[in-house]
This record gives sequence, C-alpha cells and structure tokens, in this order.
Amino acid sequence: MDVSLRGVALSDRKQWNPLWLGYLDFYETKLSEEITELTWSRLNDPEFNLYGIVAVSGDKLVGLAHYSYRPSSWAIIDYCYLEDLYVDPDFRGAGAGRSLIDAVIAAARAKESGRVYWNTKASNTRARVLYDSYTLASDFVQYRLPQTY
Repeated sequence: MDVSLRGVALSDRKQWNPLWLGYLDFYETKLSEEITELTWSRLNDPEFNLYGIVAVSGDKLVGLAHYSYRPSSWAIIDYCYLEDLYVDPDFRGAGAGRSLIDAVIAAARAKESGRVYWNTKASNTRARVLYDSYTLASDFVQYRLPQTY
C-alpha cells in the first residue's frame, strides 16, 4: 500500500482526531477535550514550537507524528523531541512508522538539530523492533512528578 507524508493541515482534523484518540488509548491515557483542542491549535500555529506530519494512504490519514525542539544545556544547538508517533493498526508493518520517523529526522537535520529522541513504554515490543533498528534504547530512567499547581 502506498503511503505519502505531508505536514498536518487544518482540513485534517476529522481524520486526525481518531488517530490521536487511538494513540492516547494505546497509552491508556485520557486527556480533556480542552487539551486535544489546544494540541490541535498548536499543531496548526506556525508560530508555536509543535509540528505535525501525517501519513496518508489514498485520501485516508493512517499515521501521525508530532515533534518539537528544545534547547540543551549540553549543546549549542537544539534537540528534536519526537513526542507522539502513531499508525493505524490496519496499516502497521507497511512502512508508515519508519517513514514518519525518517521525516522527523529529516526536519531535525534541516534545522541542524543536535539529536532526535523519543520515549516509549518498555512493553511496546512491536514498536521497539522498529526503534531498535535506528539505535538502541538509552539506559536513562524517566521520573515524573504530578502536577504541582
């Protein structure tokens, strides 16, 4: 099946939403509609540091990737954080995930970013096969504090 990539567009909202909800469901997470609306508006705001790429097969959105850049105290140039990556389960294994990662890497290279990085659950074994084909997982452990306000 042919998959092409492009930047997310305002006209994608109806098809983006089920992918976004599928992604959240995969990570057993629920976000308010307010957060979903904010994420959508940020993805479509050229002045905001959140970018979206979608994978398209025919006229159907089949995957998404969201990424941003952040400064580092360890480097002169920014790092690129691939925050969200999701492919419709019916289209997995056809290269859409790899294409989305490659597109984020290309965007980071064009911006001369110092690195691209992402997180996933240790139990996400199917995706980790793909991720391990790029690089091995780091040995860092992430800690999270709940909201403090």
